[in-house]
Amino acid sequence: MHTFNVIVERDPDTDIFVGSVPGWPGAHSQGTTLDELEKNLHEVIEMLLEDGDPELESEFVALQTIRVA
Repeated sequence: MHTFNVIVERDPDTDIFVGSVPGWPGAHSQGTTLDELEKNLHEVIEMLLEDGDPELESEFVALQTIRVA
C-alpha cells in the first residue's frame, strides 16, 4: 500500500477543486466536489503506479502560514 500527500486548491473562477501530488509529474486531477477529486486522484495514481513506484522529483515537507503586516 502506498500513501501520498496531496495538495488541494480551489479555482476561484470555476469552483473546481484541483489536486496534485507534490514532486510527481502527471499525478494531478480535478473534481467538482472533494469526494469526486479524491476518487479521480485515486484512479490517476493507480494508473501511474502500473508503471512502477514513482521517483518523486521532490518531497512534501509541510505547509506553513506566514503573516505579513
